[in-house]
Amino acid sequence: MKHEIKRGVSLYSYQYEVFLRKMTLDDCIAHAAGLGARGIEVLPEQSFTGFPDIPQAQVDAWFASLERHGAYPVCHDMFLDTKLHKDRKLTFDEMVASLQRDLKVAKRLGCNVLRVIVNTPPEVVVACVPLAEQLDTRMGIEVHSPFHFDHPWILRYTELTRATGSDHVGYIPDMGMYCKHYPPVFRDRFLRTGATPKIAEYIVDAFEHRMLTDYLLMDVRKMGANAVDLAMAETTRHNIWSNPKRMLEFMPWIFHIHAKFYEIDEAGVEPSIPYDEIIAVLAEGGFRGHLSSEYEGQRHIEDAFEVDGREQVRRQHVLFSRLLGEK
Repeated sequence: MKHEIKRGVSLYSYQYEVFLRKMTLDDCIAHAAGLGARGIEVLPEQSFTGFPDIPQAQVDAWFASLERHGAYPVCHDMFLDTKLHKDRKLTFDEMVASLQRDLKVAKRLGCNVLRVIVNTPPEVVVACVPLAEQLDTRMGIEVHSPFHFDHPWILRYTELTRATGSDHVGYIPDMGMYCKHYPPVFRDRFLRTGATPKIAEYIVDAFEHRMLTDYLLMDVRKMGANAVDLAMAETTRHNIWSNPKRMLEFMPWIFHIHAKFYEIDEAGVEPSIPYDEIIAVLAEGGFRGHLSSEYEGQRHIEDAFEVDGREQVRRQHVLFSRLLGEK
């Protein structure tokens, strides 16, 4: 399989270890680069103090760490706080200023891609196109479950951003919208917290058959569902299956991939997200960016098991190396 797909890691994957002070920023970069995943995606609010006014000494240390470990910056994850002081929403101009600020931070950190959080109004993104072009930093909206490429919000984004004619605005698909099977770590957590085994099994089966969440909720209520059962059923509304082939139409505007995963099991497989199908589509479409690991299983196991983000990221890159045909 011929391709130009590269491997990377979002430092979001190490959030648990970073929060508990088990890993420093340098540790995160070293671990990712040691796996051959040299493209680093950073969340400045997680990795630097004083954001958005990051001390120059920390910026210098960031670049020194990247160079030391043979890694390089790829993507900056931005967040748009739509409320100000909890009493009003940001004005349009304030949202534009927030996104422009993040574009400048991305440039300062050497990232040529900015992940735009999905709740960012497309009109705000359009207003920032001139600065993105000036800084040569591409903005990609995160197409994140339960959104997908045919969702009205994403269609509106497509309509407005394509009209700019700019090649500095596009998409960052999150692979969580290709959840083909109900994640076992979700099921097991719900069972530990009081889900009814028979109802949990019904929910998993309903997900396999793509039952609409509202109908599923009606069914489990008739089965005598408790609050935990209902919460489990509700997760099927957010975790969706959308055919990965839909990316092909949008591939010229896809800059980066959030390689979401909930677990890589001992057999080396992500049991809910079919990466064999996904990588085949990316190769077919000529994707040339990074598969950026985004481990999100920690929140579903931390009640009962020791979280090891490093091992999970390692397993995903063993999987990626095999699927990408690396020697």
